[in-house]
Amino acid sequence: MTKKVILIWFRNDLRIHDNEILFEAVERGDIVIPVYFFDPRYFRNNSNGLKNTGVARANFLRETVIEFKQSLQNLGADLLVFHGKPEDTLGTLCAKYDVTEVYHHREVAQRETRISELVEVALWKEKINLKHFIGHTLYHKEDLPIPIKDIPDSFSAFKKKVEKESFVRPVLPAIATITTHPHLEETVVPTLAELGFSTDDTTSLIIDDTTLRGGEKRALEVIELTLSSNYDEPDDYNLVSPYIANGAVSPAFYYHKLKAAGTQLNKKRYDRLISRLLWRDYFRFMLKKYPNVFFKNHSPGIDIPASIESIRRLAQNGSDEPVIQVLLEQLITEGNLPYEHREILAAYLLQELNVNHLAGAQFFEEYSIDYAPATTYGHWLHLAGFGTSAKDNLKSDWRELMKKSYRLRSTVK
Repeated sequence: MTKKVILIWFRNDLRIHDNEILFEAVERGDIVIPVYFFDPRYFRNNSNGLKNTGVARANFLRETVIEFKQSLQNLGADLLVFHGKPEDTLGTLCAKYDVTEVYHHREVAQRETRISELVEVALWKEKINLKHFIGHTLYHKEDLPIPIKDIPDSFSAFKKKVEKESFVRPVLPAIATITTHPHLEETVVPTLAELGFSTDDTTSLIIDDTTLRGGEKRALEVIELTLSSNYDEPDDYNLVSPYIANGAVSPAFYYHKLKAAGTQLNKKRYDRLISRLLWRDYFRFMLKKYPNVFFKNHSPGIDIPASIESIRRLAQNGSDEPVIQVLLEQLITEGNLPYEHREILAAYLLQELNVNHLAGAQFFEEYSIDYAPATTYGHWLHLAGFGTSAKDNLKSDWRELMKKSYRLRSTVK
């Protein structure tokens, strides 16, 4: 009997636990071949000269891939890692290992869906099926009470409907063992230099005891830390969001951890964390409902290259506003900010520098280690006043936002 060989094309799903495509492949396949690509398209500069992936996120991603590769090796398998476009290599791999089917998670943003289409075409030439999974959201698409085209634009209406009429699926168990091809080729994770980062880029990378490190194990540790009863810091969801973004932990896993810790979290904090997860779902579903909506230029009168140049000058010369300077430095050097602090920085850029929202989103895309297309660009569109949930568009001045942030004001003298 011919063995069923399933190749898993991993993207933003780099974990052993609660991973539907890994779970299904192990259940249904006789042989499982895990593969990951450092796609060069994500490590180029965009048309405006900003990096699609900054050095901090690239390093965080490398750490996650390295740990995931080790985890798979501990289970008797391995992760094949390539620096190249998946559509150029997957067909060859399928032929080499007699693959019968390829699994992958479907994405929603235009660049990601285009890459899936290119892979599908390449595999079709080899008569290999690309099976799509849709497991990146908290509420599974198949469990929504209404079709995506009927999801209300209002975030509060969306939140109320899914919480009342849907459910979050239980977490799938971690994989205990994997049977893979006995003669897998040896591959290594590319260095930052091989990904195109200069010596200056890598020298600017700050890694110390406070730096978030990539990987599933760290993700679980950070969740336990931030949900402990004695934890009381403004950094909470933004410490977990980078792991959700690259799939070292699933939103459902974090949700069930939140529910379990609910009694020791004050209601305001609990509601805020749940809301962050729901906003993430909302942005993804809106991008599916209105294709490319967050990436359209809603401020055509504001020049994007000029806006980026204004942001560059601010980053280079600094700000006379102490709070803005602190936030700017933190984003650039650490790649992470609490969400209320991101809103202050974004509002300043929009209101004081009059930047185009797409320029601001591209700036955050380069530096944020938790960058996710729908969330980042959707958030910026709402901050600029053009979001799909009109009631939630930002209407406050950045100074008013700062006044509400007591913790921030108390740390900036």
